[in-house]
Amino acid sequence: MIVYAATKQQFLKDNDNDDIEEVILRHFKEATGKKVGASEIRSWQGSLTYMAKVLRDDDLPSDAGLAIELHIPQSSKRIDFLLTGRDENQAKKAVLIELKQWSKASATTKDAIVKTALGGGLVETIHPSYQVWSYAALLEGFNEAVYDKSIEIRPCAYLHNYVSDGVIDSAHYEAHTSKAPLFLKGPEELTKLRTFLKKHITYGDNKEVLYELSSGKIRPSKALAEALTGLMDGKPEFVLIDDQKEVFESALVAASEASIAAPKVLIIEGGPGTGKTVLAINLLVRLTALKLLSKYVSKNAAPRKVYESKLVGTIKRSHFSNFFSGSGAFIETEPNTFDALIVDEAHRLNEKSGLYGNLGENQIKELINSSKCSIFFIDEDQRVTLSDIGNKQAIRTFAKSKGATVEEYTLSSQFRCSGSDGYLAWLDDVLAIRPTANPLLDTSEYEFKVFNTPQAMHAAIEQKNHGNKARVVAGYCWPWLSKKDPQASDIEIGDDYARQWNLDQDGSLWIIAENSIEQVGCIHTCQGLEVDYIGVIIGPDLIVRDGKVLTSPHKRDKHDKSIRGWKKLMKEQPDFAQKETDLIIKNTYRTLMTRGMKGCYLYCTDQETAQYFESRLAEYRPR
Repeated sequence: MIVYAATKQQFLKDNDNDDIEEVILRHFKEATGKKVGASEIRSWQGSLTYMAKVLRDDDLPSDAGLAIELHIPQSSKRIDFLLTGRDENQAKKAVLIELKQWSKASATTKDAIVKTALGGGLVETIHPSYQVWSYAALLEGFNEAVYDKSIEIRPCAYLHNYVSDGVIDSAHYEAHTSKAPLFLKGPEELTKLRTFLKKHITYGDNKEVLYELSSGKIRPSKALAEALTGLMDGKPEFVLIDDQKEVFESALVAASEASIAAPKVLIIEGGPGTGKTVLAINLLVRLTALKLLSKYVSKNAAPRKVYESKLVGTIKRSHFSNFFSGSGAFIETEPNTFDALIVDEAHRLNEKSGLYGNLGENQIKELINSSKCSIFFIDEDQRVTLSDIGNKQAIRTFAKSKGATVEEYTLSSQFRCSGSDGYLAWLDDVLAIRPTANPLLDTSEYEFKVFNTPQAMHAAIEQKNHGNKARVVAGYCWPWLSKKDPQASDIEIGDDYARQWNLDQDGSLWIIAENSIEQVGCIHTCQGLEVDYIGVIIGPDLIVRDGKVLTSPHKRDKHDKSIRGWKKLMKEQPDFAQKETDLIIKNTYRTLMTRGMKGCYLYCTDQETAQYFESRLAEYRPR
């Protein structure tokens, strides 16, 4: 969809004869039927006036195609400004221009991330050069017109209010500005932008390329699909074993057969270590190779960022990043846009989306409606926040309302916790999640140790950190002070133990970051992921008294979002609130204590709780 399409000549005429923002507003309402906020109208007014100035150059052809607010299919993204035509060799060209009103920004240590004033405060956001390059990568990889009709895409960013200060245009961001040049405020920068445009748009095309782009079918290019397939070669962590392979083949058939007339929804259930994510990544790669438009989706950033980096071999963003998405990105997606959406950690889905939880209707419904085949990987025992709504019954209900056939599968083979179903059953019993026939744990099957001090436990985990495969995690019972003060300690226990929460920079990659053994992770940076050895600190939110497991939500840090709203819920529905918070806290520790494939080391801030865990070990001898 294009909000406004014209030639350069027509755009300048509209700009001269009318308020350009009003012209665009009329076109926007006609194209979308939606209202536009005052800030966006002001943005059009400011930026488009500058673009009119840029285009007042006789060497830029008057019949060059021009588009404003070009919607990128299979995403909620829109390209601010687009100019099309042919270069001196008659090659088809499309120049993407990201327009920003910014006048100041500060650098961060994160890749492609800057801080700037947005919405009344300083917030982290994507560098404009990376942003527009990612749009170009999306078109190059998924728009059939681009790769079949040889349209060359050239991205750039224009920050017309920003005077060069060595920050936004620093060497730190050169990897991105080299791919998508950055143009700033001033006559010299204006000249540079004109030169860039004239290099690529020598001849006009009367909107020919523009319409080819807007009507191009959305499917992965052969080159991108083959490159993605090639990334799997020689990586044993992606090999499918036992029932993973069986479910994989069934899911392939379902996704290949699904259609608008006969949609399908798959529910694949599996506990910790059954290989849900490995199976999900394999499906993404194979379905893409079959030219089916697919995405890997997760609510939490950690699983998708870690597995993308494992697949691609780098933590840097790449063309392959477009295959990975958050669960809140499908609010405005047209029905059946995708052939398949592969939803990992589906138990973590929320009802609403957005930073303030006020967008959309229901993530499960939006995902099912957006795809001909939706594949949900789920473990209902890993609900760890009050806002987690993902469950099998809700998926079935929304599937039925769409008229989709539901297929259900179970992954049972354990590849974590030394393949020990006994450990998982013991954990359910010892945490009083459900009674099982496993009152005692045989530590010859799975290494489990209780430590008297957090220092000793952390040191033992550091000793096990071969190949960067051991980590320490904790319940969220301590404030994250180091987020504002890098020198501050967060988890302080006694006089001798002081550590920080997981790294702030690229925190989603904490579990594979080189120096993160020194920090303590939380549920959000490790759920869905695994290491060889996990060290777990049980805080005061879970204690044992006389053999009874008790939970205390008020012992969690006040900023803990996982039980946000529990006090209000306690007033309205006290019994339900108690039951839910109790389950969330127990599930959190169950999830933390199942991250280790070979062993789990434990420290409890409460001595009676530590003694309780020790007493549940088969080799326990009372002191």
